[in-house]
Amino acid sequence: MTQIDRLFRPRRHRSAGLATRSAAVAAALALTLAGCGGGSADPRPGPATKRPAAKAGPVWRTDPGSLAALGDSITVGFDACTVLSDCPEASWATGTNPKVDSLARRLVKNPAKRSWNYARTGALMSELPDQITAAAARRPELVTILIGANDACRSNVRAMTSARAFRAGFEQSMKKLRRALPRTQVYVAAVPDLLRLWSEGRKNPLGKQVWKLGICGSMLRNPDDLTQTAERRRKKVRHRVMAYNRALARVCRKDALCRFDGSVFDYRFTGRQLSTWDWFHPGLRGQRELAELAFRTVTRPSGRPRT
Repeated sequence: MTQIDRLFRPRRHRSAGLATRSAAVAAALALTLAGCGGGSADPRPGPATKRPAAKAGPVWRTDPGSLAALGDSITVGFDACTVLSDCPEASWATGTNPKVDSLARRLVKNPAKRSWNYARTGALMSELPDQITAAAARRPELVTILIGANDACRSNVRAMTSARAFRAGFEQSMKKLRRALPRTQVYVAAVPDLLRLWSEGRKNPLGKQVWKLGICGSMLRNPDDLTQTAERRRKKVRHRVMAYNRALARVCRKDALCRFDGSVFDYRFTGRQLSTWDWFHPGLRGQRELAELAFRTVTRPSGRPRT
């Protein structure tokens, strides 16, 4: 017999004691199980513990009652009415001109009293926080932001705002906006495609003469220069604008009440939508198209994917 066999071989002189103990343990176990039931013979389980209902997140409203517009020359209608002048009545965001049919006219019941324009011609991303401070005093239900073209439209490529600084500026701006306006909805339009502006605007000889005054030198300088050097310069500007738009989209995506509209960059406008004063800024038709794009995004039902 092996050592293992001997180890597990039952010992006869202890078998009676083991049986007695087994019976006692079984009896004690039965009494314990009976006690756990509180003396009740009902085997049905008690009522399930209810979990607290999940808190609903903020819901996007498609009918805001007031609107504040922030941004640059596009939002104040620069060159939409007269040469080298702001024309806020033609603004896509808050304008009163029925030919534009601005976002405020489409959404707000009393746009003359319930919409405000704090955009400024020439504004950079670094100036957005100051515009937010001014708008916050009005407590608007919707804020529109269209800014960034001037960060790319510099005298030369080296002077453009870096993509990192642009994103940091927008993050800072959104944090400031949320501290002041925690429930306000935010519509963020993409920076327009400046390369397409060059492509369409250069078709007009008068427009190219106006560009010599210094409009967006990084993109529009020497508009008829089609050398590889000039093409690389314009592509750098376009790539920087695309980087700006990625930054806007990513920061906005983190905010439940922010919608980014990439269609403003993708829109295939022609010279008919450009100002007849500078062939660069939107004219009345261009402003109307911007208002339509914004209206589609703001009134899109919740749950559908963002543009």
